[in-house]
Amino acid sequence: MIDSVDLVIFDCDGVLVDSETIAIRVASQMLGELGWPLTDDEIVENFVGRSAASMVPVIEQKLGRPLPQWPEMFVARQLAAHEAGLVPVPGIVEALNAITLPTCVASSGRHDKMRNTLGITGLYERFEGRIFSATEVANGKPAPDLFLHAAARMGADPARCVVVEDSRPGVQAARAAGMRVLAYAGGVTPADWLTGPDTVVFHDMRKLPDLLRVR
Repeated sequence: MIDSVDLVIFDCDGVLVDSETIAIRVASQMLGELGWPLTDDEIVENFVGRSAASMVPVIEQKLGRPLPQWPEMFVARQLAAHEAGLVPVPGIVEALNAITLPTCVASSGRHDKMRNTLGITGLYERFEGRIFSATEVANGKPAPDLFLHAAARMGADPARCVVVEDSRPGVQAARAAGMRVLAYAGGVTPADWLTGPDTVVFHDMRKLPDLLRVR
């Protein structure tokens, strides 16, 4: 349990929708096609939690050539894969049903991607009008910009916000914003990558409502 929560900010991929394994598979395929094969662990370490646009300079530096269409191609390949079997993160629907605090979504993903993923999984209507993308701010995660933007739009004090995240850049961004973090380690990111100050690591989404109960 934690003190004085005014707003719960959810990441999307890997927290609400079980999309990270799909993203890793697509990234692996596309990077292999470009001549930079990476293991799943290497993709998690370098790219999970970041926007498609932020991947570009890293890949371009490695390959030594420009990739002007990477973000659009990467998102398009992911969206096609989502249609084949994207589902909510296990336990998140039960958790959302039990949470009574104000909520919103703040994701590295673009709005069209979130409309797709949240729509397929039946979660879009729960957050409609309260969905924020890294495309709205100057710097994506691990910078604090997106979470501070979401808090400002929701009229919440950052110190009274809790972020539910599953990636290292996302956890770092929440801490940099002065927010407390509930770090979900039931997905692709190892728990020890998420531990740190003002952070509670958990493995089962069904426990989220209890973790959010105010003392």
